Parts: sequence; structure tokens; C-alpha cells
Amino acid sequence: MKLLKLMPIFAGFLVFFSLPGFIWADHHQPLSLAQLVKDAHRSAENISRNEFRHPVETLEFFGLKPDMTVIEILPSSGWYTEIIAPFLRDDGKYYAAHFSPNAQPAYMPIRLREFEEKITSDPDLYGKITVRHLNPPHEVIIAPLESADMALTFRNVHNWIMADQQKEFFDSFYAALKPGGILGIVEHRALPNAPMEAMRTTGYVTEEYVMELAVAAGFEFLESTEINANSKDSTTHPEGVWTLPPNYRAGEVERAKYTAVGESDRMTLKFRKPLD
Repeated sequence: MKLLKLMPIFAGFLVFFSLPGFIWADHHQPLSLAQLVKDAHRSAENISRNEFRHPVETLEFFGLKPDMTVIEILPSSGWYTEIIAPFLRDDGKYYAAHFSPNAQPAYMPIRLREFEEKITSDPDLYGKITVRHLNPPHEVIIAPLESADMALTFRNVHNWIMADQQKEFFDSFYAALKPGGILGIVEHRALPNAPMEAMRTTGYVTEEYVMELAVAAGFEFLESTEINANSKDSTTHPEGVWTLPPNYRAGEVERAKYTAVGESDRMTLKFRKPLD
């Protein structure tokens, strides 16, 4: 009799926890990209940037599937890791090609440690992540040769240009991807014909030069999308791309103006390693 009385309560409990928008706290159930981008494991600050970074649309454009082997190139603090790694947790494989503990810039080993602390703090969410170090020319093997279905990099190409290591980085992606594997790139977009000196100092890179780098490494261009475009961004700012949010390197100088612009204008490019 007691069991019968409890059954309506238990049934109500199940209905409550299956309401739209509710996500189990232990993350044992697989989550969709749409759920992950706004899930409670992400900070309010990171979620607020969905408006500018369009993670669901971007990852769907690249063709991300839950059973893929994916390399994220230099994930830094793990903004995209929070989405991609849990999505791959059950059926796929996630490699983080992160900074090296031996890197010379002092911030790089620190950022690596912070990333490792983050992903090990919640193994039920992130699953088994393999961290590799990417520090050309000393460390360039970011996954077993020709093992990955996809390599993704978000707003990193300008850093490689500044270090004059762009060729080594693209070569490492090519080596790690299977024939037919996808390279997805999101990068701050300079105005056409911007000189190399501007690309080395402003954080903006021309779409033409990114395509040139990828093709020189052996990739073939597939398609592009304007998902991450921002027509309000003139790209001519006193502190380069870092003038805009979220960095605001100019401090309070014309802050409202740059807030109104939003984050940078970005290219979103999709390449493939040839099948033969």
C-alpha cells in the first residue's frame, strides 16, 4: 500500500526531471551541442560569448559528429573544450594540442596547468582527454599519424604568424589527420590586401593568406561561411583586435564604442586532407 502511495510522487519526480531545459547534473546522459553550450558547467561569462562565437553553428558547419577523433589546436583556457570534449566523451576521442611546459613565453606553461586542472576536475563531464604539446620545432606530434578525423583551431593563426611558425603548425595538422580529414579554422579577418606587417601586429589575418597557408601544407579548400562575420568591425583599432571585447586593451577609452562593435569579424574556413 505504501509503495502504491509513493508511485504518483515518483512519477511526478520523473516528469519534473524530464522537463525541457533540465540537464542531469552528473552528465551521464549524452548531451547535444545545443545543450552543452548553455549547460551549468560553463560560466556565465563563457555562455555570454555564444552570441559572438556561434559554437553550435560553427561546429555543425565543420561537420562534428560524436564518434569522431578530434584535435583541438591550442585550446588555451578551454572555451571550446567545454563543448567539444563532452560531446565526444562517449563515442569519440578528443586530443588537446596545448602549450608545452617547455615553452619560453611564461604564460604558456601556466595556461597549460590551468587547462589540465580544469579537465581533470570533472572526468564524468570531459571523459578521457589526451593532452599533447605543440611547440614547433621541438614538439609537433599532436596525435598518432593519420589518426584524426578533424582538427579545429579557433583564433590562433595570427599567433603563429607573429612567431613565424605558421608552416610548422599547418604541417602538424596535416600529419595528424586521416586522408579525407577536416581542418576547420576560425580566425580574425583582416581587410583584403592587408600587408604582412599588419598581420604580425594587429591580430587580424587576410582570408587569402590563411587559405594560402593551408593549401601550401597540402589541404584542399572546401567551403566557407559567414557565421562568425561582424560587419561592424572596421579592423582598424589602436590596439588591434585586442581593442574589442572581451579584451578591451584600451581600457576605458571609447569602451562603449567598442562594446557596440562587439567581438571581431571572423572568417570560418573548412579544408580537407586529400584522399590520395
